[in-house]
Amino acid sequence: MSASDAWTPTSWRNKPAAQDVVYPDREKLEKVLTKIRTLPPLVTPSEIERLRHQLAQVQKNKAFLLHAGDCAESFDACTHENISNKIGLILSFSLILIWGARMPVVRIGRIAGQYAKPRSSPKEKIGDREVLSFRGDNVNGLDPDDRTPDPDRMLSAYFHSTATLNHVRSLLTSGFASLHHPKDWSLTHVRSPAVREEFERITGGLSDALEFTRTIGLARDGVSYEQGGGRGALGEVDFYTSHEGLMLEYEEAMTREFAIPSSTASYTTDGTQTPPKKVHYNTSAHFLWIGDRTRQLNGAHVEYFRGIRNPIGVKVGPSMKPDELVRLLDIVNPNREDGKVTLITRYGAGKVEDNLPGHIQAVQQSGHPVIWISDPMHGNTLTSASGLKTRNFGTIISELTACIRIHTECGSRLGGVSLEFTGELADDGYSVTECLGGSMGLSEDQLPLRYQSFCDPRLNFEQSLDVAFLISEHYKKERTGGKTSYADVLYSELGGRKLA
Repeated sequence: MSASDAWTPTSWRNKPAAQDVVYPDREKLEKVLTKIRTLPPLVTPSEIERLRHQLAQVQKNKAFLLHAGDCAESFDACTHENISNKIGLILSFSLILIWGARMPVVRIGRIAGQYAKPRSSPKEKIGDREVLSFRGDNVNGLDPDDRTPDPDRMLSAYFHSTATLNHVRSLLTSGFASLHHPKDWSLTHVRSPAVREEFERITGGLSDALEFTRTIGLARDGVSYEQGGGRGALGEVDFYTSHEGLMLEYEEAMTREFAIPSSTASYTTDGTQTPPKKVHYNTSAHFLWIGDRTRQLNGAHVEYFRGIRNPIGVKVGPSMKPDELVRLLDIVNPNREDGKVTLITRYGAGKVEDNLPGHIQAVQQSGHPVIWISDPMHGNTLTSASGLKTRNFGTIISELTACIRIHTECGSRLGGVSLEFTGELADDGYSVTECLGGSMGLSEDQLPLRYQSFCDPRLNFEQSLDVAFLISEHYKKERTGGKTSYADVLYSELGGRKLA
């Protein structure tokens, strides 16, 4: 395939599609897709362009990318409590990073559309029955008797995404994100004394700094804008949505043609007006990514992704050959635009040393501009003695720290992290128990207590902040040349390994 070949929102249909969903009722499918094509966009071109600009800053090492959220969303989890807890965790995590690194954080949530999941097999065995695999709420049901793919679920996914995004926007514009009240982001359920103490130390220092600036502002202006008038930078944050671009029928239906917001009409020498340049945006999310199972160079997903204006991510695993990675970049970013492509590496702690250096070197030699971020979750899943899927905190940190070190050794830089975490609480008001370890010392026999994921295991609130503190202190040490402190709390968990 040549990047110069004609592209349309439907040209992917001429390519083989991995992870394709077969709908028995094709007439119903077309009716649903026709309806989706008429529905309003969920995100705007201006927001997408703003994200592209901010990702270009990450690429230039002027910002840090936090990509985080659920492995897969469910329709039932579309509630005020779950959404606000998730956003609160992302805000808390980013605050910790900003405090240590003194660097802006670009926040992209796996939210408002992450309803589909790829599967290793189209069928699975439940008891003595073989049924279609559960592919996510926008395809079929978790109940073994509800596994027939239903097009109406795509319509439900649109409206659940709309409700989620609407609530996120209302939270972020109503003072929820205000740096004057960071403890409102929920810390009441945290059981780890180390996490609570360190977070309160940071918020205490922040409160002092804000009180100082507020006093200066009052003395200068004689008025407080926190009590009326504009909210200002301290009351709002940029937040972007994302999901894996797996269901191409849905993505095609949400692809719309618009003029680039920054472009204007131009005139030729004879006075003829040339209209603004029009491009295709996927309006279901600000950022979409290609999974490790759907990145075939001649496949439908790569064909679709090469034509949209949105910034995109590409999962890079141990099966990706260095020359294959460069050819993929040639296809999806032929003009080598800044902020366009984020490479999300997911090797597994035992394979990162053998694969990441070669990938970095190949991209460097190609001259392609990319953002490198680490997904230390997907390559480190295991099954506990009780049969529950889980991940070990120490192994997650091992892959993350190896990525930081290898990038440094290769003259590169890790620009961010992609995590599966949740601020979700169990019925008793405490964090879920799905991943082992962390400062709370979660053991294997505790996994069943509050295991709530119907997909992959997620870091809970405390474990997520553990990761945030470790990354923050690494960049603080890099920035100041000083010594770390909080990381000592976790060294026994990590077997003495420190951030390089």
